[in-house]
Amino acid sequence: MGDPHLVLVVRHPIKGLTCDALIQYADDTLMLLQADARQLVFLKALLHSFAESTGLKVNYSKSHMYPINVSNERMTHLASTFGCDIGTMPFTYLGLPMGTTKPRIEDFTLTMDKVERRLSACSTWLSYSGRLEMVNSAITPITMYAMCTIKLPKGVIDNIDGARKQCLWRGNDLEKKGGNLVAWPTVMKPKEKGGLGVINLRLQNDALLLKQLNKFYNKEDIPWVQLIWSKYYDAKVPHAAREMGSFWWKDVLRLSVIFRRIAKCELGDGSSACFWEDLWSESVLS
Repeated sequence: MGDPHLVLVVRHPIKGLTCDALIQYADDTLMLLQADARQLVFLKALLHSFAESTGLKVNYSKSHMYPINVSNERMTHLASTFGCDIGTMPFTYLGLPMGTTKPRIEDFTLTMDKVERRLSACSTWLSYSGRLEMVNSAITPITMYAMCTIKLPKGVIDNIDGARKQCLWRGNDLEKKGGNLVAWPTVMKPKEKGGLGVINLRLQNDALLLKQLNKFYNKEDIPWVQLIWSKYYDAKVPHAAREMGSFWWKDVLRLSVIFRRIAKCELGDGSSACFWEDLWSESVLS
């Protein structure tokens, strides 16, 4: 394991907002802080005490600070106080684009490049059944991590589908044209319905994001669930509320129509259910 490093995101101080977010994975840490030099001094003191007691020192040369509504002069002062570089949004954390605006197609270049690199030279010598297995087992799973969290742009899905078609019908021969034996919508149908069982990325993306709605409506003990409930839906019914919040939450909330058709409500405090729009009987689902 390499030296631990941080990805700090500092925002302009807002009255009444004092809670900070902390995300850690292996030796990578992302922190959301107010643009306050005193907090950075205290944080660096804590990190120094941690390094003295464990021997794990933070690599400040690999750490970055990203501003949200903070002036350049203030950012320069904060970065020099903490001893790290200033970055620009969007940035990549654990393979996902992070920013305050909806990711663009070029922000998913890393994922699309990984898919194209899977078109190895050996795919030319594989049979159609071998290429189909390669699409399902080696290429498609690359997108699952991103689709669990973000609604992928149509252009990204089209790009990945192009690579999957290339692998299935033509191997890695990028110059070869034609050769599509079956229409792609048919290929993505289940085998019992006459298709080849290749996953439909658009449907899979929506299905994976529905899991986020399940966590939200059941009020699971997760920081982002608690944050959205307290910030946007205090004393409101989510089903009846208009779309609000970040681009990410709006994308997820648009799937609530589908979620209500497949989820059965149980009697509770009524804060996350609509009497006339939700399903209350298992007989309706069947």
